Amino acid sequence: MKFSTDKHEKYVVLKLDEPKFTNDNTPALKSEFILLNTEGYRNIVLDLSAVEECNDSQDLSCLLVGDRLCKSAGGIFVVSGVRNSIAHIVKISNLHQVITFVNKLDEATDLIFMEEIEKELRGGVDKG
Repeated sequence: MKFSTDKHEKYVVLKLDEPKFTNDNTPALKSEFILLNTEGYRNIVLDLSAVEECNDSQDLSCLLVGDRLCKSAGGIFVVSGVRNSIAHIVKISNLHQVITFVNKLDEATDLIFMEEIEKELRGGVDKG
C-alpha cells in the first residue's frame, strides 16, 4: 500500500496514494491508524483525493477503526477529498452519519484547530 504521512503538532495527515480502495490495502490502513494513535496522534486526517475507486462498502469499514481510535483518545478523525464515485458508497453505507467528511484538506485542518480551541476553552472554564 502506498501512502504518505504529514505529521504536525496537533494532527497528522495520512494520504492514501492508491487509485483503488480495496480489501488489499485496508488492513495496512488500519495498522497505520493504530500506529499513529500509539504515537500520540489523537487527530487524524485521511486524505482520499488520489483514490478513484471503491467497489465495496466493507472496504470503507476500516474508517470506523480510525474514528474509534481518535474519539477514544479525545480527538477527531476526518476524511477529506472523497470523490463522487466513492461518496455514493459512503452515503449508502451511512458512514457520513458517523464519520466527519470534508471536501478539502484545509477544511479538515480548520476543523481540527476549532476542536482543539474548543477543548482548551472548556478546560479553562472547568479549571476556573
